[in-house]
Amino acid sequence: MVSNTFGFIGLGLIGGSIARAIKEKLTDAFVIAYDINPETLETAKQEHVADVITSSIDEAFSACDYIFLCAPVQKNDENLQAVKAVLSPACLLTDVGSVKAEIHRTIHEAGLDRQFVGGHPMAGSERVGFVNSKAVLLENAYYILTPTDTVPKEKVAAYRALIQRLGALPLILTPAQHDYVTAAVSHLPHVIAASLVNLVKDSDSEDGIMKMIAAGGFKDITRIASSSPVMWQQICLTNTENISELLSDYIASLTEIKKNLDMRKEDSLYELFDTARIYRDSFINASSGPIKRSYSISIDIEDEPGALAVVVAILAAEGISIKNIGISHNREFEGGVLRIEFYEESAIQKAKDILTDKQYSIHQMI
Repeated sequence: MVSNTFGFIGLGLIGGSIARAIKEKLTDAFVIAYDINPETLETAKQEHVADVITSSIDEAFSACDYIFLCAPVQKNDENLQAVKAVLSPACLLTDVGSVKAEIHRTIHEAGLDRQFVGGHPMAGSERVGFVNSKAVLLENAYYILTPTDTVPKEKVAAYRALIQRLGALPLILTPAQHDYVTAAVSHLPHVIAASLVNLVKDSDSEDGIMKMIAAGGFKDITRIASSSPVMWQQICLTNTENISELLSDYIASLTEIKKNLDMRKEDSLYELFDTARIYRDSFINASSGPIKRSYSISIDIEDEPGALAVVVAILAAEGISIKNIGISHNREFEGGVLRIEFYEESAIQKAKDILTDKQYSIHQMI
């Protein structure tokens, strides 16, 4: 039986998405929310995501069975002191930060180890804020839990069950395991993406030819560079040791690649791409973790007025919902000029059958 009163300290993209999922999945859920932005709180109340909104961390939170710390990392210390003053002994405290060692130290210093399980939903978006939050963000995403050594096992089990009910996949790790793993698969890739974008920016001509013709491959591997600079600055400053260690390994790898390139070592260059391809293709074929599967196809269409509208009309007539659609002006790495993304995997084959029957050339995207 999941307790039904949930408090949120911060209601941005992640906090808002968790709150939406709770309200959607738990019919008796009661949500209390605090955020520094009054407009966010009013929107949450109007959209029935929050039942009670507060302008401060006050006594309203003493009724909570769970309290989620969802403000930026640098605000946790300040907010935690206010939460501690109103925290019920029965309440489980958690957070959503992508670095765990620091929050565990803070919790220990506050004497709240027996009431804390760290949390990190491995889900997100380049877009930020409550306005972009959605319950579906958690579905089939890994949700890492980092319990303290002294929190009761039954509290961990109850929290794990809650995460499962929200549609996410709970995974229990130690704080140290979490921080090293996420440094490799999430934090370092953001550093690399940002540096690669800046490399192209600095190397581009005055008329911006590189920017203009940036192909699908470049856009795919640098998409995450559009994320919040403040958030990633804070992550780098709180998971510094792990990111730095892995960055050193990556620099050594690049140095070796450069040497093989300069020496034109065919076998080594082939192995670079082949081993990466095999390992990347072995990743779980589901929308979990930081690499999300895209249910997409690409279609060859004529460059003429109304061509796109015809495809949309064909799919709409068959009741197929389209999540996203776009024209590719550079087809260096992909077949087809029209990319269509669907909400569900089942829509791919149905769309392919219908459009193939209409004589369209279809390319399924991975």
